[in-house]
Amino acid sequence: MSSYQTAIEYVSQTLQKLSEQGVEMSCAAASLARLGPVSEAESLRVKEEAPVEEALVPRVAASPVLPEAHRPQTVPEQRPVPKAKPEMGGDKSARLEALRGPVLSCSLCPHLVASRTHVVFGVGNPDADLMFVGEAPGEDEDLQGEPFVGKAGQLLTKIIEAMGFQRSEVYIANVLKCRPDMPGGGPGNRKPKASEMSTCLPYLKEQIAIIRPKALVALGATAMEGLLGETQPMARLRGRWHQLEGTPVMATYHPAYLLRNQSLTEKRKVWEDMLLVLEKLALPISEKQRQYFLNKA
Repeated sequence: MSSYQTAIEYVSQTLQKLSEQGVEMSCAAASLARLGPVSEAESLRVKEEAPVEEALVPRVAASPVLPEAHRPQTVPEQRPVPKAKPEMGGDKSARLEALRGPVLSCSLCPHLVASRTHVVFGVGNPDADLMFVGEAPGEDEDLQGEPFVGKAGQLLTKIIEAMGFQRSEVYIANVLKCRPDMPGGGPGNRKPKASEMSTCLPYLKEQIAIIRPKALVALGATAMEGLLGETQPMARLRGRWHQLEGTPVMATYHPAYLLRNQSLTEKRKVWEDMLLVLEKLALPISEKQRQYFLNKA
């Protein structure tokens, strides 16, 4: 008998004993058990000639095929439950906060860094449908670190409320985040330079990309220059829609202009622009709102 046949014989004998003990065997094991036994002399000869094959037998016997009731139960792999996607508002807030740090520490314009009190990042609702953009902070904004908090800002708040919003429901920012420095530290506010606004514009564009407003209002000709490179007078820019990378932009006069020109005619121009914004946002407009600042004389 060959060494291969001898090994089969030993396996068969072992499986036969397991079967007699009541251990259930697979089909393959049962087939081996049915193989005929070899003679005692042949078995002795194989033990002397093939110790390796004999050593294999205990391994087979040590791993019998157990009945299903006695098999160890496999525990299904426990996969971690994926966390719910963050609410859009929270996600936008986190992204704005991540942007705030680089903006507040910006030093790209050394002359503005030297004169500023605060960097004016922006304020409002990260989920706002409506966003207002001015040109640059003034003295009050520089001191408080918040856009449109002076007299012009108070008028802007009244306009926002007349539209049916609370100030906290919209988002307000500037093209330039630092107050333009004044020569010799003089009083007042100067117009920001085109180079200053172009340096700072990526920050504003990132804010717009995060908030994704449905409409954006550019307050003043300088804001339109900073946003879109437009240098036309506001009289030609207002009253129609422009586009900034897919975001509709309505140009209108800066609130500071209305503080200097308080005629109903000029106020009505700004209000007509705001009515167009409300229509763009598909918001209801009352008859009272439509009649604001109409000359009743």
